[in-house]
Amino acid sequence: MINPEDNSSTPIIERKAASEPRNNWSSWFIGRPLSTADAPHQTISKMVGLAVFASDALSSNAYATQEIMAVLAVAGTMAFGYVFPIALAIVILLAVVSASYVQVIHAYPDGGGAYVVAQDNLGQVAGLVAASSLLTDYILTVSVSVSSGVAQIISAYPSAYEYRVWIGVAAVMFIMLINLRGVRESGAAISVPSMLFIMMMLLMIFAGLYQYLTGNLGIVLNPPEMSAHGAAALITPFLILHAFSSGTAALTGIEAISNGITAFKEPRSKNAAITLTWMAFILTILFLGISFLASRVGAVPSEVETVVSQMARTIFDGAGFFYFAVILFTTIILILAANTAFAGFPRLSALMAADGFLPRQLAYRGSRLVYSRGIVALAVISSLLIVAFQASVTRLIPLYAIGVFLSFTLAQFGMALRWRKVGNIKPGDSLVTSTRHTQLRYDPAWKMKMMLNGFGAICTAVVMMVFAVTKFKDGAYIVLALIPALIVVLWLIHRHYENLAKNFL
Repeated sequence: MINPEDNSSTPIIERKAASEPRNNWSSWFIGRPLSTADAPHQTISKMVGLAVFASDALSSNAYATQEIMAVLAVAGTMAFGYVFPIALAIVILLAVVSASYVQVIHAYPDGGGAYVVAQDNLGQVAGLVAASSLLTDYILTVSVSVSSGVAQIISAYPSAYEYRVWIGVAAVMFIMLINLRGVRESGAAISVPSMLFIMMMLLMIFAGLYQYLTGNLGIVLNPPEMSAHGAAALITPFLILHAFSSGTAALTGIEAISNGITAFKEPRSKNAAITLTWMAFILTILFLGISFLASRVGAVPSEVETVVSQMARTIFDGAGFFYFAVILFTTIILILAANTAFAGFPRLSALMAADGFLPRQLAYRGSRLVYSRGIVALAVISSLLIVAFQASVTRLIPLYAIGVFLSFTLAQFGMALRWRKVGNIKPGDSLVTSTRHTQLRYDPAWKMKMMLNGFGAICTAVVMMVFAVTKFKDGAYIVLALIPALIVVLWLIHRHYENLAKNFL
């Protein structure tokens, strides 16, 4: 086309306004509106993507080990010797799930994760089950991570305990504002503290391992009172499974990258897969390191002082500079871990809204090219949970991982069926699937990939059932009832839009 200003040939004509819009309260808080043409420039790199989408998984190191110990504590401190073996089993599961989600990323480069995989390969009902599980998980991610961050503050400043709920709600509102400013801005805001958190945790782990190997590792001085004091129980397989299910909180957030592939720069599938691999590797080192050292220093689970706080003041010989650095960046990353949900929830809800299972308004981008209505909805619902559960991580954790592992199972089972379809295609031929119009081509390694996804589906299904049984009385029954109710609501919304379409025609 021809640019009327200088008669030059150009594929895009850009016109500048004679005057800029006035500042208002919205522009002060979230910035000036962006042009729709700027959307391709709002994508993020692998490093920023690690901060945006992996902060939830990485931050779980701050409480996953403590949750294992909190369960084992009923059998006394001798049971803490099982912490590291349980952590090893969880890391093996992490490797299987991560490898499976790398395949999901390459198979569905437009994002959607478990929802799209289940809908494409297992049908609409399975897609709604996966979506309900993920939406529930994202809401709980915000509540748990922020509450855990507040617990770190209380460890250093016990006098703030009575204000924990309002500190948590204020933190959620702050993260909401960051995300309303756009993906690039939110990524830039949390990338530095995320890297500093990783560095400080690695420093603490390596310092602790050095002290352990040289025989200079001390024990916790003046340990807090254990959460499970006075209880007496035998170490049984049920207790071990209960502890294992609590520790699987370390896997939450793994699926977020597969939901937000479109946020990455091109080649987005490759960049998203590399970011997921980085995340799994770092998570493995941190989780195993903390789990190994926790029992060696004599840390105990407590609502008053976290295990990470006890480890830091033991390894760094008191509450000095390095101790406060660990607490500071752990607190920041735990609060910012909610950013993973703020990156995933609006994208998933927008995809579902486009399919007619959520209100259409959630599919529209705001002035900063983010799904602002989804961001606000997530902030409000998660804040209500923090108030209802008084910002207690222990009370929120039982609600947390069932939805995660249900979506894991559906995604991997769906991928296994997808590879079976691939195996039935002749070399050189292709097949277009019915729902997402993804093209299948013959892959000579389809059997190996099908076995990997099938094995992953079995593992995560077993963990989900273990979690449901062991955590049922602690509050897991709420999620088991909530997910079916949410599916009914999604289906009714879909019926409403279908009826509107029929009446319009």
